[in-house]
Amino acid sequence: MDLNRGLSVAELDRLIGARDYRMFLNSRNELYRERGMKENPPSRSEALQLMAENPNLIKRPILVKGREIVLGFDEPALSGLL
Repeated sequence: MDLNRGLSVAELDRLIGARDYRMFLNSRNELYRERGMKENPPSRSEALQLMAENPNLIKRPILVKGREIVLGFDEPALSGLL
C-alpha cells in the first residue's frame, strides 16, 4: 500500500475492519485539530471519506502482519509483531 497516494474508502474499510476507526486518525494532522476530532470524532463513514480525501489524516506507519496491525511508532507493539 502506498499511503502517499492515498487509499479508497473501500481499501480503508478493509484495512480497518472491525477495529476502532478512530485509532487510524492522525491526531497530529491539522485537519484533525481544526475539526476538534478528539472531542467530537466523525462517524465511521465520514472518517473513512476524510481519510480517503486527506491521506495525511491516516496515522503512520501502519505495519500489517496477518490479522495484526500496529499503528504509529509503538515500539513494544512493533517488537511483538516482528
